[in-house]
Amino acid sequence: INELTSPGARFYLGMAEDADVGSNSLQGYELEANGYFTVEVKESQDGSKSAELVLRHSLDREREQSLRLVLTALDGGDPPRSGTAQLWINVTDANDNPPVFAQDRYRASLREDAPPGSTVLHVSASDADDGTNARITYGFGETPAKVLQKFLVDSESGTITLQEALDFEDTRAFSLAVEATDGGGLVAHCKVEVEVLDVNDNPPEITILSLSSPVPEDAPAGTVVALLNVNDPDSGENGQVSCELSGEAPLSIVASSGGSYKVLVLAKALDREEAAFHELVLRAIDGGDPARTGTARIRVTVLDTNDNAPVFSQAEYTVRVPEDVPVGSVLVTVTASDADEGLNGHVKYS
Repeated sequence: INELTSPGARFYLGMAEDADVGSNSLQGYELEANGYFTVEVKESQDGSKSAELVLRHSLDREREQSLRLVLTALDGGDPPRSGTAQLWINVTDANDNPPVFAQDRYRASLREDAPPGSTVLHVSASDADDGTNARITYGFGETPAKVLQKFLVDSESGTITLQEALDFEDTRAFSLAVEATDGGGLVAHCKVEVEVLDVNDNPPEITILSLSSPVPEDAPAGTVVALLNVNDPDSGENGQVSCELSGEAPLSIVASSGGSYKVLVLAKALDREEAAFHELVLRAIDGGDPARTGTARIRVTVLDTNDNAPVFSQAEYTVRVPEDVPVGSVLVTVTASDADEGLNGHVKYS
């Protein structure tokens, strides 16, 4: 009898035979006490009495798969005599139970460098029905195409695997809708949340926002030579950057706000006569393990100022001249030089 059979349904059981006649013959039937069935006597025109099994309460295969009841046929003699038969009632399954997931929400974490084919997690659902009604297949519900490209669910085992490489800087978490469908078409849903864990796969990036070059050699201390921005798209310590400046120039680097840095002139003045330009290397190092480094080169040209006076080759010249030297004769040639360049280094005599 199917478990969805409605109460009131009747099942013919046949009739017992009694060779006696009159009151000593078959008079009725009794059924062993139970919570589902009763027995009723059906009398035909010829006086024969058959038994009908009547369902009084709904069956539930998941609670009770079968019943074994004793049917007793009674005569009216004194003393009465009886005969018995066993009723074996098998309750057949109906798809009245949907699948049920072990958890409504699953959570998993996956490093962004996990290779395709990596197992994310297993989802599991059960069904209290029997046979094909309890056979479960898994699949994704309404899910964005971008997510479906990344993940695959095995329809038989419920194992979710990675199909494409992850990128923490692109997407930090995914939400998957997973369905379990039984053989009768009933569906259950659960959510799978996948957190992408950052790895230190990005070096710091240095952007030169502005560069003042050439710089006058008499530039005061604190003059801003360059503005820089340093960015690392990683998170946490992997994205925390420190900067250092290498080179012999009297320059320093000072952190500003929002990943910005200033390259400043130090208290020691520049000197074009000592170095006409400076080659600097900026190194940005993140806090990952192992750390990753970004570099940028800066060339600063020093602009001349007229900070050097002309210098004679001798501080004093002594010349002996005969008194009859003709007018217009060259008595002596004096020479002076200037360390500056351009017009600042052009010397005139008087």
